[in-house]
Amino acid sequence: MILLIGGAYQGKLDYAKETFGITDTDVYACGSGEVDFSKRCICKIEEFALHHPDPVSYFMKSREAWQDSILIIRDIFCGVVPMDAEDRAWRQRAGRLAQYLSREATQVSRIFCGLEQRLK
Repeated sequence: MILLIGGAYQGKLDYAKETFGITDTDVYACGSGEVDFSKRCICKIEEFALHHPDPVSYFMKSREAWQDSILIIRDIFCGVVPMDAEDRAWRQRAGRLAQYLSREATQVSRIFCGLEQRLK
């Protein structure tokens, strides 16, 4: 699995399309508490963490389904801590999920201004 992380509007999906030959039909954009692991690229994983109470367990149980995937998560786990308790909990879930996925990934890259910084 390849994990791409980075801030909003930094070109993560464009980078995946250019580098790995991903097309729009290969991409699943998370927006609920479920993930379609049949797609080659899964983006907006932080949105999944917003809607699922334990995203790490969900990904652990589904490990076989995403081993050959490209996963993209927006970096919401750095910077100013949100005042709202729900936003802090979301940020914590997303950060823990990113840590788990980073450990499991064969490659981790931060995308900043469309440029790759290889972390692993």
